[in-house]
Amino acid sequence: MPTREPAADRAYAATKELVLSGGLPGGHLLSEGDIAERLGMSRTPVREAFLRLQSEELLELIPKRGAVVVPVPVGEADDVLDAREAVETAAVRRLLRRPADVPAAVARLRAALDVQRRHAARGDLPAVAAADEAFHRTIVDAGGNRITVRFYATLGDRQRRMSIHALAPNPEQIAVVVDEHATLVDAIEALDAERFAALLPAHLDGTHRPAR
Repeated sequence: MPTREPAADRAYAATKELVLSGGLPGGHLLSEGDIAERLGMSRTPVREAFLRLQSEELLELIPKRGAVVVPVPVGEADDVLDAREAVETAAVRRLLRRPADVPAAVARLRAALDVQRRHAARGDLPAVAAADEAFHRTIVDAGGNRITVRFYATLGDRQRRMSIHALAPNPEQIAVVVDEHATLVDAIEALDAERFAALLPAHLDGTHRPAR
C-alpha cells in the first residue's frame, strides 16, 4: 500500500503551485487558515509549508496575519533572461558539435512543443507556462552539460511566474510563442547555431520585453 505524502509536503506543493500558476498573484495576502481549509488539514503543516516558501523567496511571512506572495522583483526578469540566453545558446552549440545526437534531441523538442500546442488550444495558461519551461529545459538538457542543467533547473520557478505575468494580459502572444519555438527547433535541426543564437534573444524579448 503506497505511503501517504506528509501533510506539510502536500501543503507546500499545493501552495507553491498556486503561486507559480498565478492563482495567488504577487501582493496577495493569505492565511494559514485559508490554505488549511482549502486542503482539509490543520494549520501546523501549512505553517511549515509557508516557512519553506519563505526560504525560496516566494512568500513573506507577516506575524499574526499570514503571508504575502512576493511579487517578481524589479530587475529579476532581466537577470533571468540574460542567464537563459547564455545557457541555452551554449547548450545548442555544444549539441551541434555532436550531429549524431541532433535527431533525437529534435524529436524530444517537437514532442515538448506538441504538448504546449495542446495546452494553448485549450487556453490553459498555467499549463502553457509549465510547457514553455519544459521546452526550454529540453534544449538545455540536450546540450549534455550536467553543471548547466542543474543551474538551469533553479530558474524553473522564476520562468513559470514570468510567463504567467507576460502572457496573462496578452493571450494572443501564446500562439506567437509556440510558432517561435517551432522556428528554434528548425534552426537546431538545420545545425545552424548562429541562427538559433539570433532567434533566441528576439524570442525572449518579444515575450518578456515587448516594449523595448
